[in-house]
Amino acid sequence: MTEYTLFDPLFLEDEADGVKKLAEAFGAHGMYSQEGLNRGIGESKPQRYDAVLNYMAAHAHVPDAERDYRLIASRTNYFRETYAYGDEIYAPGIEPFVHHEGMIEAAKAIHGRAVIEPAIVFANLFLPGQELACHTDVPEFRGANRKVLPQWLLVVMKHSGLFEDWHMPIATCVSWYHDADGGAFVFYPDGADGEAVVHEIKANTAVIIDTDSVFHGVGRMQERGRPLPVLKRSMKIVPEGKGQWRLTDGDIKMESYDWQDMRLSVSWKAYCFRDETEQRMWRDKSDDLALPFILETLAKDLRDRGALGAEEPSADDLMHALISTYIHFPPPHPVLVPDAFKTVA
Repeated sequence: MTEYTLFDPLFLEDEADGVKKLAEAFGAHGMYSQEGLNRGIGESKPQRYDAVLNYMAAHAHVPDAERDYRLIASRTNYFRETYAYGDEIYAPGIEPFVHHEGMIEAAKAIHGRAVIEPAIVFANLFLPGQELACHTDVPEFRGANRKVLPQWLLVVMKHSGLFEDWHMPIATCVSWYHDADGGAFVFYPDGADGEAVVHEIKANTAVIIDTDSVFHGVGRMQERGRPLPVLKRSMKIVPEGKGQWRLTDGDIKMESYDWQDMRLSVSWKAYCFRDETEQRMWRDKSDDLALPFILETLAKDLRDRGALGAEEPSADDLMHALISTYIHFPPPHPVLVPDAFKTVA
């Protein structure tokens, strides 16, 4: 079983109420899009192609007539902004969250490591009808991260177990600040073959876990009789005061929401080092990975397993072989796989 900690409560009541106010003060939250190019391998595919393939397989029972692929993309492309990154604070007032002693102590227990360095704090906002497919988070390795490699490839590297000497253990705390209809956090601390834990969203609670290793997802938010609009990357959700938010596309004002319609989560990620020597090794880049070595290592292992022939595969064939060989998702969970893609107005 993977170690995890549930906080209930996470903060004192006044501090918890302040997080929603902080989100409003931050201003507009833009769409979370998996951007960037997969240069040299899978260039035409989404960054999280592994999760896309599993999502579609989990919904294979849905008739084609009920599939609106624009809506599928809208359901899983929520709103995100970064509140802190390293020493940079983008949302003044988030500092107590960055340095929360309880989260730091829980992070030490998750990986059994004594040196914890908070890395990032970001907020996710979900509208009614949105969800998050089952996945593990994008890991990081010395010299290999989402800035230089496709995200699905980093996930493959973690699940392969071939690069643990370079892996950067990360603890993630996901926290919530109001009750929500739907949007349950589902995770698998006993592995993909184990039972899921379903955490119904409750104000001022949090779960800290190794999300790079533990599969997890977010159930669909209740739609309250209004269909989810087809969303575009240009759209934002903008606070209008008194707990009201407006979906906008440039100067065009669209749907209006309040906190009870939405789901706010704030996530904290921290690097976990054995000691300061390991921390320095990461900082000075003295033992970094390079893409040729990564691909050669994976290809050799695939051939040793009989999953790849002697001939050089195409980029797409290699990508599919890597995902199918190393990433084994849990069976579909009823909270994460509603009966249909389409919205019922």
